[in-house]
Amino acid sequence: MKTTFMAKPAEIKRKWYVLDAEGKPLGRVAAEAARILRGKHTPAFTPHVDTGDHVIVINADKVVLTGRKLDQKMYTRHSGYPGGLKQTPYRQMLAKRPELIMEKAIKGMLPHNRLGEQQFKKLKVYSGSEHPHQAQKPEVWNF
Repeated sequence: MKTTFMAKPAEIKRKWYVLDAEGKPLGRVAAEAARILRGKHTPAFTPHVDTGDHVIVINADKVVLTGRKLDQKMYTRHSGYPGGLKQTPYRQMLAKRPELIMEKAIKGMLPHNRLGEQQFKKLKVYSGSEHPHQAQKPEVWNF
């Protein structure tokens, strides 16, 4: 009887991929990045083991939203105190911290546990087209 293949953390060879977000919808870029971070693109995918690769997202400031989300989408946080609700519109967040928009979208698509935190650490997001990871020889991921 054959047993199911389970990847072991020591056997995993990690690669680096570059995703260009310029002119692409936020959700599509985030979904593809989350898929690579989880390792679902590899045949050795194991749900309880971090089999994913490293992802570099460039041009995060040039990502687009469809419809009227540019004006209607809000980022919400709460201080924990009464009246401590803070809301920031997407347009303002895009002007100030475009990397945070991409990070929040991708983090929401990863598991919400220690495994997801471990996978999220392999994500690097940059607002421009340059990144300091040339030494890792990243491959361009087309989607």
